[in-house]
Amino acid sequence: PEEVMGRSLVQEFITEDFKKPVQAVLDQALHGDETANFEFPLVTKAGVRLDVLLNATTRRDEQGNVIGVVGIGQDITGRLAQEREYTRLIDTANAPIFGVDTLGRVNVWNKCAMRLIGYSTEEVMGHSLVQEFITNDYQASVQAVLDLALQGSETENFEFPLITKAEAHIEVLLNATTRRDEQGNIIGVVGIGQDITARLAQEREYSKLIDT
Repeated sequence: PEEVMGRSLVQEFITEDFKKPVQAVLDQALHGDETANFEFPLVTKAGVRLDVLLNATTRRDEQGNVIGVVGIGQDITGRLAQEREYTRLIDTANAPIFGVDTLGRVNVWNKCAMRLIGYSTEEVMGHSLVQEFITNDYQASVQAVLDLALQGSETENFEFPLITKAEAHIEVLLNATTRRDEQGNIIGVVGIGQDITARLAQEREYSKLIDT
């Protein structure tokens, strides 16, 4: 405590790129406007950068006058590292992977999905997966699969067609997995797909040959 008491938190312990936003959070709290879940880096005495999740609370005296700010922090360095690794694994996977939030809006779209379906990440993020990328005759059933996953009931090997940017229909075999945060709360759905268009075409051709 002796090493930090009376010293400027922002000027001496916050990285240069975060000094302004951290100061803004403190200023807001000094005006009674508290902030929850603010992420910023702290530098340790050993020069190691830590990622902190902060709740900034207004501190008052007995008369209710604002006398400072109390920050309750959580070290999320490990969690952020895991999230970055998770994102990297998804992005480089040799299978189309997409995710939606609890409202069905796309929030995960990996490189394989981009190549297969033709839309860039920027073109799909925040858009409704079901309303904009699923054929009309499958919208209800795909929505039902997502709804089940949002309730914790996952689905394997669900077949449905996707519409590519070039307006071609491709057949996808989907595993829909519930996505949860650290507290176990459901925050969305991740779908791991497999393009089975060619396989189904072969099966139809095979059936046709048998029938004739």
